[in-house]
Amino acid sequence: MKGIMGHPKARINTSMLPQYIDRPVCFVGKLEKIHPTGKMFILSEGEGKNGTIELMKPLDEEISGIVEVVGKVTAKATVHLITCLSNRFDLELYNEAVKITNEFPQFFPLGLPQHE
Repeated sequence: MKGIMGHPKARINTSMLPQYIDRPVCFVGKLEKIHPTGKMFILSEGEGKNGTIELMKPLDEEISGIVEVVGKVTAKATVHLITCLSNRFDLELYNEAVKITNEFPQFFPLGLPQHE
């Protein structure tokens, strides 16, 4: 999975997770909870739905607020973390941009592939 960083990643929200199983993605949300083991955390995205982020090792740095995660969607529709960044920005506005890029993939080629 380390090769994910060099590939295009779709920006998605929780409702889009099942469409991206086994594919690299970027997921942004507000940190809601960190599991006591530090190997999993929950992000709520712009629609208020929760996404689960899984890690191979416990977190080794503090995260808070809005978090951007790059990873691969698992068969359980969770995101297996590769890297994450904490940041501050308008999560609801970001979610609207995610929906638009997936609604019009002809203008945003990293959205869902076109099926004919």
